[in-house]
Amino acid sequence: MTKGSADENAHTRQQWTRRVWCRSRSYGVGHNEILLEQALRGRREGVIIATKFGNMRTLVGEHTGVNGNPEYVRAAAHMSLKRLNVETIDLYYQHRVDPNTPIEETVAAMAELVNEGKVRFLGLSEASSATIRRAHAVHPITALQTEYSLWSRDPEDDLLATCRELNIAFVAYSPLGRGVLTGQIQSTEGLAADDFRRMMPRMQGDALAQNMGRVNELEALAAQKGVTTAQLALAWVLHQGDYIIPIPGTRREKYLLDNVGALDIDLTADDLASLDALMPRDGIAGSRYPAPLMNRVNL
Repeated sequence: MTKGSADENAHTRQQWTRRVWCRSRSYGVGHNEILLEQALRGRREGVIIATKFGNMRTLVGEHTGVNGNPEYVRAAAHMSLKRLNVETIDLYYQHRVDPNTPIEETVAAMAELVNEGKVRFLGLSEASSATIRRAHAVHPITALQTEYSLWSRDPEDDLLATCRELNIAFVAYSPLGRGVLTGQIQSTEGLAADDFRRMMPRMQGDALAQNMGRVNELEALAAQKGVTTAQLALAWVLHQGDYIIPIPGTRREKYLLDNVGALDIDLTADDLASLDALMPRDGIAGSRYPAPLMNRVNL
């Protein structure tokens, strides 16, 4: 079967809904891949491994830029394979688009890894529709990972339609709005001093107050349906299309089980209309990243 064919892509998306392990060198400067290797010893069969390259960091985690240079693509893949102790990465993402390297060159290097059997499928993250189309013309793109939730609905402008047209899975990261849509964060006061969310414009001052009003209404709606706020938010994402895969993160088993419960929630047309009215596309105050980081998305 041809790598990245429509049938194989669809089968892979079905597998992801059952089991996905996703890490990146950017997370923990490679330490998370080492941790994953330990967890997967003797369990490689049936596990989908996704990892990323592109975000450059120092050994202490400071961001130093984005690199999509073909030589770096290969070097990063080899380092990930070594840390993961596997022969093949199932899904290899470009973490952010490099504005200084044509996407065609980056994807051509990624495609070489597919031809060599070191990678099975290719993905992009936070790429624009135009970039996705250019990349897809070089080699089929299987997945796009971009932030999407009731809290961040920008992909509805054109990204979702592009993915649907090209048979690309849309992997929605932060589907719980950085934890805000769980209803358990009412302010930044309880967050650690170095918590990234303290920097987010939509979690500061008047913007936070306005947004929390909407979240409180979301909590009330969830209570009416007899589900948790997180489950309702995840169910909404799941109802946006069968090609959309939310990837909520948690450190606790109780929340993992709570998230899985969203699969059993059936939202009616009236439910979806109520949620659209509560969290309209332009209804959240403040951008999702500070300006310098917003310049790195949708490229």
